[in-house]
Amino acid sequence: MKRQRASSESKRARIPSRKAGATNGFLMEVCVDSVESAINAERGGAGRIELCSSLLEGGTTPSMGVLQVVKQCVQIPVFVMIRPRGALCRPLPVTFHRAFDMVHDPMAALETLLTLGFERVLTSGCDGSALEGLPLIKRLIDQAKGRIVVMPGGGITDRNLQRILEGSGATEFHCSARSARDSGMKFRNSSVVMGASLSSSEYSIKVTDVTQVRTLTAIAKNILV
Repeated sequence: MKRQRASSESKRARIPSRKAGATNGFLMEVCVDSVESAINAERGGAGRIELCSSLLEGGTTPSMGVLQVVKQCVQIPVFVMIRPRGALCRPLPVTFHRAFDMVHDPMAALETLLTLGFERVLTSGCDGSALEGLPLIKRLIDQAKGRIVVMPGGGITDRNLQRILEGSGATEFHCSARSARDSGMKFRNSSVVMGASLSSSEYSIKVTDVTQVRTLTAIAKNILV
C-alpha cells in the first residue's frame, strides 16, 4: 500500500470489493471498538463495520484477537483501522481516514488520494461535523464523479442524516450510533480516577445501539432506495 506521511492514517478492509456490504442503494458503516458493538451494528442493519480500538483516542488498530472474534460473530464486511506501516495491501481496498480533514487544500488532496490508489475517503468536510462541513462534502462528491467514494462521517445522527444525504448526494455514510450504559462495577471509589480526565464517567460504557442503527438504516432507505 502506498503511504502518506506518518501523521496520516488509513483503514484497510478485509473484503476486496468497493461495494462490500452495499445493499438497497446505500451503505451505512458503523464504527465499533468491541465485539458487542459489532454484533449490535449487524443486528441493527449496518452494511459494514469499521473495527477500531480506543475510540476516545480517535481510533487505533485493534488486536488480532478482537478481529478474529468479531469475524466469527458477524457476517457483514469488516474494515480494520490500520496505522501506516511498510506493506502492500492490494487487492484489498483502502479508505483514507479523517486525517483528510486536516489538509490545506481538500480538492487537491482528493486528487492525490486518487493517484495513490485509495478507493474511499472518510470526511466531515474539514469541519467539526459532517453537517457543518456539508457544503464541502457536496463539492468533493461532485469533483469525484464516482472515481472515489466520498463517505461523510462525524456527528451523524437520526436528527441530521436526511439533511446530510440529501444535501451531499452521498450513498455511503459513517457513524458510531452509540449509547451509554452504566457499568456493572458495584463499588466505586469517587476519589480515584484511573485514566485521563474525561467528560464521560469511567463507570459508563459506550456501545453501538441496535435501535439507533435501525433508525438510521430506515432513514437512509427512505431517501436512497
